[in-house]
Amino acid sequence: MTTPSVIVTPTLDGSHTLFVPELNEHYHSTYGAVQESEYVFIKQGLLAVGEEVDPVEVFEVGFGTGLNALLALFTAKAQRREVRYTAVELHPLGREVWERLNYPEVLSDPDAGKWFRKIHEAPWEDPCRIEQHFRLTKIEGDLRLLPILESAFQIVFFDAFSPDVQPHLWSREIFGKMFRILRPGGILVTYSCKGEVKRALKEAGFTTEKLPGPPGKREILRAWKS
Repeated sequence: MTTPSVIVTPTLDGSHTLFVPELNEHYHSTYGAVQESEYVFIKQGLLAVGEEVDPVEVFEVGFGTGLNALLALFTAKAQRREVRYTAVELHPLGREVWERLNYPEVLSDPDAGKWFRKIHEAPWEDPCRIEQHFRLTKIEGDLRLLPILESAFQIVFFDAFSPDVQPHLWSREIFGKMFRILRPGGILVTYSCKGEVKRALKEAGFTTEKLPGPPGKREILRAWKS
């Protein structure tokens, strides 16, 4: 499939997102890309996994800009806890796009640029040690076609394009797949709190809870595999 054209766009917290004209969709919240990712996927996701869980196995739907992976690396480094991060992406960004993203400048860590480059330059399909506490596996492909890894992960970052744009990824079938890859007690976090998303999660077996959202968004969803 052809990779959609993208436009680098600033958001209200100063960090970049990407806009896809043919989908009329942004990769991150225009109210703040870093702000949204830190709140939804790190605070309400990775940090919600008990500290006794080490290593933490993370599965991300939609590698995209690599921002969630970068923030997860910082969290692993700060906590001195192993994070093994697997991400699937159907349309990887080219170097000419990700090199223009300003996350290393926006984030305070002086090594952010080095880690961001290593994340994007890591080979696809092969596990790669990016930092002492962070291992990354990037998979290029369609989520619907990936084989099931039963009970392999503690957490899913569900960061696909919105249900309006990619309804096939927000279905009971896909969430059923996510339910199966999670271990008992595992969690799925996502920025979308639409009624149909909540219903599909429940039909797949999840217990859901609404949480206050980041700026510009009233609520988000966290779902548990009981």
